[in-house]
Formats: sequence, C-alpha cells, structure tokens
Amino acid sequence: MDVYVLRLGHRPARDKRITTHVALTARALGCRGIYVSTKDDELENSVRDVAKRFGGDFFIETGVKWRARLREFEGTRVHLTMYGERLDDALPKVRKVRPERMLIVVGAEKVPPEVYQESDFNIAVGNQPHSEVAALAIFLDRMTDGAGLRTEFPGGSIKVLPCERGKHVINPGDAD
Repeated sequence: MDVYVLRLGHRPARDKRITTHVALTARALGCRGIYVSTKDDELENSVRDVAKRFGGDFFIETGVKWRARLREFEGTRVHLTMYGERLDDALPKVRKVRPERMLIVVGAEKVPPEVYQESDFNIAVGNQPHSEVAALAIFLDRMTDGAGLRTEFPGGSIKVLPCERGKHVINPGDAD
C-alpha cells in the first residue's frame, strides 16, 4: 500500500519542529511522502537530509494546493481528527476497502469543514486534544499491524542496528 500524508496549516515560525516530526514519523512508519500546504524550504531541506542520510525514497513537497490534492487524490482519504469516529470502530471499515493508495490528512490548526466532507474516513485516535504526531503514529502502526516499524530503508549512509544496550550505528563517514 502506498501511503502519503497531507499536512494542513503548517506555520513555519510556530510549527517547524512538529511538522518535521510529522514528516519523520510518516517516513519511519513506511509512508512514501508528505505534502505540506505551506511553502517551507528549510523544512524540505531538513527532511530530505534525513532521507538521504538514513535511506529510502521518502519525498516532501511544500506549498501544495491542498484542496486540489485532497479532491484529486486517487485512493482512500483518511482525515485524523479528535472529532472523528473511534479508531477501533473505523479501522475495520478502512481495511475492508483494502486501499492500494491512502492519503492521511493531519492538521496544524483548525481544519476547514470541506476536509471532513472530502475525506472517505474521519478517524479519531482519541476524542481529547492530542498531538497529530501521536495520532499519525498510532494510526499507521494499527493500520499496518506494526509492519511500518520493520520498514527497511535502502541507500542511506547511516544505519541504526537494534541492540539491547548502547548504540550500534553503521556510518561509513565515521573514523574508527
């Protein structure tokens, strides 16, 4: 399944770190890329640098016309919101559709009503205020039954190997 994230309402001065975390979470859990509604070259450079160093073909595009991207997306559109249907109730419905492509919408500020209307599913990870990073991570993990956490990222110069204690990092750029 090809999964993409659409980030709405990014405010560079205020949301730089959180939007970076949304992008890195999407990448780490197996998404193909992220679209951000606000143009932000610094954000693009930061996320591309991580993808280059750690591998994979994750992309970021900022300054996208989100309405057109949402309307024209060919696949299942999922909006993560605290006002949506409970994740446990919605997930079987999403799986029943068996989407080959999915666009996950997460907002930074109040989301316009048309996002709720254009989305195939409005899903709440919780019905209390919470982080969009947490909502994205929980949804992706549950949607893939944890497969996103086992994603391999070919082509990077840095590889972190699991270990019980300490750090085991392969980085050809480091001198011994």
